[in-house]
Parts: sequence; C-alpha cells; structure tokens
Amino acid sequence: MATLATAPTTGVDPIDRLEEKIGLLVQMVTRLRDEQAQAAEAHQQLMHENEMLRGRIENTEGAQQELDALRGERDVIRGRVTDMLSQLESI
Repeated sequence: MATLATAPTTGVDPIDRLEEKIGLLVQMVTRLRDEQAQAAEAHQQLMHENEMLRGRIENTEGAQQELDALRGERDVIRGRVTDMLSQLESI
C-alpha cells in the first residue's frame, strides 16, 4: 500500500518540475523578445544617425569643393592685381 501512495506523488513531482521549467522558458522567451525589440529600436536609431552623418559628409565635401574653387579664383585675382600694379609702376 505504501508504494501506491508514493507512486502518485512521484508522478506529480516531474509534472511540477516540468511546469516550473516551462514557466522559466516563457520568462526567458519574453525577456529575449524584449531585448530583440530594444535592439531593433537601437538599430533604427543608428541607421537614422548614419544617414544624417552621410548627409553632413556630403555637405562638407561640397563646401570643400566650393572653398577650393574660391581659393583658385582668389589666386587668379591676386595674379591680375599683381600684374596691374607692375604696369602702374612701369608708367
């Protein structure tokens, strides 16, 4: 009789452990989903920041090209002024 009384309790213990493990698994899956959502949000923010930085780089490159062109024009004007001053001195 003692074996019959202990048999159902031993059958319940594995079910309780299984229920506990399933509960832990559900918690882990929930936590992983939350982490995945946070990672996806961080990814979107970084992609947006990346696009903004690319735009700034393009603007900077355009400004650098314009600055180089203006420096070239300045050198041309400086040369013309030097020529005009030389001509005035010779007169």
